[in-house]
Amino acid sequence: MVQSLQQYLTFFRKLFTNVSGSVDDERTCQCSVYLPDTNFPVQKAEQLEIIAATLMKKFEIELSQVREYSKKIELYQQQILNLTVRVQHMEKSSISYTELDFQLLKVEINDLERLVTQLKFSLVGSNVIVEQIYLEITNLTILVNELESLDKNNILAIRRQIVDLQKRLKECEEGTNKTTVPPYFPSGSCIHRGLLNVSQPYIAKLNWRGFSYKYGSWGRDYSPSDPENEVYWVAPLNTDGRHFEYYRIYSSFDDLLLFKPMYERRITYGEGSGAALYNNYLYYHAYNSRYIVKQDIRKNTMVLRKELLNAAYGNRFSYAGVSWQDIDFAVDESGLWVIYSTENNMGNIVISKLNDTTLDVLNTWQTRQYKPSVSNAFMLCGILYATRPVNTRKEEIFYMYDTSTGQEGSISVIMDKKLDTIQSIDYNPTDQKLYVYNDGYLLRYDVTFQP
Repeated sequence: MVQSLQQYLTFFRKLFTNVSGSVDDERTCQCSVYLPDTNFPVQKAEQLEIIAATLMKKFEIELSQVREYSKKIELYQQQILNLTVRVQHMEKSSISYTELDFQLLKVEINDLERLVTQLKFSLVGSNVIVEQIYLEITNLTILVNELESLDKNNILAIRRQIVDLQKRLKECEEGTNKTTVPPYFPSGSCIHRGLLNVSQPYIAKLNWRGFSYKYGSWGRDYSPSDPENEVYWVAPLNTDGRHFEYYRIYSSFDDLLLFKPMYERRITYGEGSGAALYNNYLYYHAYNSRYIVKQDIRKNTMVLRKELLNAAYGNRFSYAGVSWQDIDFAVDESGLWVIYSTENNMGNIVISKLNDTTLDVLNTWQTRQYKPSVSNAFMLCGILYATRPVNTRKEEIFYMYDTSTGQEGSISVIMDKKLDTIQSIDYNPTDQKLYVYNDGYLLRYDVTFQP
């Protein structure tokens, strides 16, 4: 005890050894002593303990929210799966329903499909694609839910399209890093599974009447008995964009490029840009009527004129952006077709297969695609393909109707173009090319098929 006291006194002597003081008027000694900090910072330790406890509490809250979000995601995934099962059951059951034609909604869905196709060629990472496509699907789902109270049956159709779109996205991701050479298919054959893609346009030239003649058609004759025979036609309309009066016939593509026609013909009663050349006969729409005409190009004489029953005319249901094309002729591997609309079908596209000798209608298919909402159409292996503008330099093949099965659907094939408006598209089975009349310019595209 004495030793501890001595140590304590020694400690304080060291503290006060160098302390200076002063004496006041009353002879009292005054001085100031500054004690050092304690060896252990108790207060700081307590503050750190409080901060650590607060952070731990916040962390527990955030972790709880993450767990809650994970449960919600699992729930949503299960709901999507259940919805898919319900839609499949609806398709397989005997329940009948009508899918109403919500045009604006179809535009939204087709825009989403165009985005998926564009991502095929610009894909960098699969996560980016998934995020973009599901964002679009979410937006589309909101729109569908708003319409659901008005039309339950149509919602089933839209949800089937969404499921199909998700499947296409998966196929797009799986095939992103694969490069394959397009397979070859013989000319005039249909052993493929339809249109896959088109090439960049080859600009042949401006039409022979000049830049002011923006409307018209051109292409190559398809003669099943002599498919290698080269005969080309160019038929610009008059500057009113309606009257079909003159056309030229060329014996080769080189002659067409050199403005060396085999002969130039004049007719006085044609209308619109829907003409087509098949087996040395020109088929076109008679002016201001529902009659169709077969013209012998060698003699320039009308062989036959026949009424297309119930066909709308007088610019009633022409293509979007293209006036007076109420009746549009098309040629494919199986022969001659005509694309038009009727009042009974409420302006939707009607497809008829024609007997090219008698112009009799052999068969007719009524689609649910509104004709004035597409910019043009053509036939390929019995399948109708319709286009619409994307912008001033791109067109999209977005719709198809298979006459062999009666099934219609959506596709997305982008076509570059020179100017704003495509006035006509004609397919030729011999060289498997599309011939496009684009604001007076003659464009040609190679076609790639699905194996």
